Amino acid sequence: MSTSKYDTVVIGGGPGGYVAAIAAAQLGQSVACVENRGTLGGTCLNVGCIPSKTLLHWSERYDEAANHFAAHGIKTGKLSLDLKVMMGEKDKVVGTFTKGIEGLFKKNKVAYVRGTGRLDAKNGVSVALTEGGVEVIEAGQIIIATGSVPAGLPGIDIDEKRIVSSTGALALGKVPKHMVVVGGGYIGLELGSVWRRLGAEVTVVEFLDRIVPTMDTEIAKAYHKLLARQGFQFKLSTKVAAAQAGKDGVTLTLEPATGGKGETMTADVVLISVGRRPCTEDLGLEDVGVALDNHGFIMVDKRLRTNVDNIYAIGDVIAGPMLAHKAMMEAVAVAETIDGQAGSVNYDVIPAVVYTDPEVAWVGRTEDELKADGVDYKSGTFPFVANSRAKTVGNTAGLAKVLSDAKTDKVLGVHVMSADAGSLIAEAAIAMEFGASAEDIARTCHAHPTLNEAVMEAASLAAFGRTIHI
Repeated sequence: MSTSKYDTVVIGGGPGGYVAAIAAAQLGQSVACVENRGTLGGTCLNVGCIPSKTLLHWSERYDEAANHFAAHGIKTGKLSLDLKVMMGEKDKVVGTFTKGIEGLFKKNKVAYVRGTGRLDAKNGVSVALTEGGVEVIEAGQIIIATGSVPAGLPGIDIDEKRIVSSTGALALGKVPKHMVVVGGGYIGLELGSVWRRLGAEVTVVEFLDRIVPTMDTEIAKAYHKLLARQGFQFKLSTKVAAAQAGKDGVTLTLEPATGGKGETMTADVVLISVGRRPCTEDLGLEDVGVALDNHGFIMVDKRLRTNVDNIYAIGDVIAGPMLAHKAMMEAVAVAETIDGQAGSVNYDVIPAVVYTDPEVAWVGRTEDELKADGVDYKSGTFPFVANSRAKTVGNTAGLAKVLSDAKTDKVLGVHVMSADAGSLIAEAAIAMEFGASAEDIARTCHAHPTLNEAVMEAASLAAFGRTIHI
């Protein structure tokens, strides 16, 4: 057993953890980061955001070449898929980034401790080292950033072969003939898109009566129709009662969510994508008195401090959207707080993105939320079919929507469904961070022709009730 001392120790090397470690080191602290995966970057980099977006990008290019290039005068001849090469490219991207984070640790003098960390005292972390042995780290401040793992369904065993989580869905050895996605949220729709583009028939089974429940209802309805036109099959208001994997596939038993006669369905692969749960078990939280809520999340105050004054928590282990960029913002805020600064996160301006085609992105309030809260608001909606750049690139699906306060015109929410919506939403997030009005966006000169002009015209409709191109 060895002992080491640092100003701050971070448990977890994902987007929250590694950013917190680097930010704290840049502010002059001695820092250690404990991670047991074997590579840095957490779920996001290793089996989440980065590999999935790599596959989304190249599967979209494949789909374009197979089904859309000819209409624009590009003839490719006979097209074929080399899935092994595509998967290799995904792994190459992941490997480059994980090594890159190790390089950032060295540059910023962050100690990378490979092993599983556990709180054994208010100021102590015991690490079962990957290479064997135990290292005890003493630190004035502890940051918990252990992330989350896929949630499962009772009675259904995930074997990562026939019945898979998002991790297994990123590593299939061949394109399934039929994939059933259980859960109509971000992850299921993104990974379903990958395999649909590569040739799979995809059926989405969702317990609720709609997909992506956090999405604005108007946008969600239009999004559902677009995905259906792409070939997605949907079974809404349906629950999975059982799933049995066999040699040649999986047999599912489906039942109406409200009860009634069931049915069976077969699939080559079933993706269970019903959310994620925080990794707060076996951390020794109970031993030092760190409080959890009823859902297993670590409870924190506005400064991201737990009820134990020198222990902080960020990312997926605390309540809020399980998004890498949210964790990164919290990471910097915690490092600044420990340094004596006023670190903070504006949770009202956290963008969300579904990276399908079209992408769907939003920030701020939905129209449903404003109605429920009795807020008097204005709405402006502009279709991309009337946007010149969308027309020139042959991708006019979607719309932009701006919601503003009826009295002050302050922007309350922006929702975009289009190609590259994830980039377009940044304009709205900046506007909202500065407390902009819809008129501010409408009167800001946007380059022409760009997709961003649709946001400007939606803002013009919200502010003035008129715009030029519709």
